[in-house]
Amino acid sequence: MGMGVSSSSRRRGGKRGRRAAMSEINVTPLVDVMLVLLIIFMVTVTLPAVGVPVELPESRAAPVEEMPDQITISIDAAGTIYIEDNPLAPGTLPDALAALDRGGEQPLIVLRGDRSLDYGRVMQVMGELGRAGFTSISLVTDGSVTPP
Repeated sequence: MGMGVSSSSRRRGGKRGRRAAMSEINVTPLVDVMLVLLIIFMVTVTLPAVGVPVELPESRAAPVEEMPDQITISIDAAGTIYIEDNPLAPGTLPDALAALDRGGEQPLIVLRGDRSLDYGRVMQVMGELGRAGFTSISLVTDGSVTPP
């Protein structure tokens, strides 16, 4: 019982048996990746910077430009203080401010206070900020068209 090798199963010699190298660039995957990145960018840009629900007071002041190295401090209607989205236990604001990484320059502090808060509560937080060495503080408000 001998096995024979058929001529069709033998490897052909020469250039006819090899595949020619593809000299084109397929841009379809590149376009797909760019569209996905565009969608991700569009979704993340529209997300709010801080997730602490605060009902801001109204003002006709000019809006402040957001900076990448700013630190947002929020005070909700119950008086709880948040640094970014992290709530602080009562009495721990000075320690939390001392632990902030300041880098080389003084960061901009953005203070968001609920409209139902007592003025004294907001001033207590501003006093602690000044005591910790933060001198650039912006107060955030909602826009208004009516003068006070």
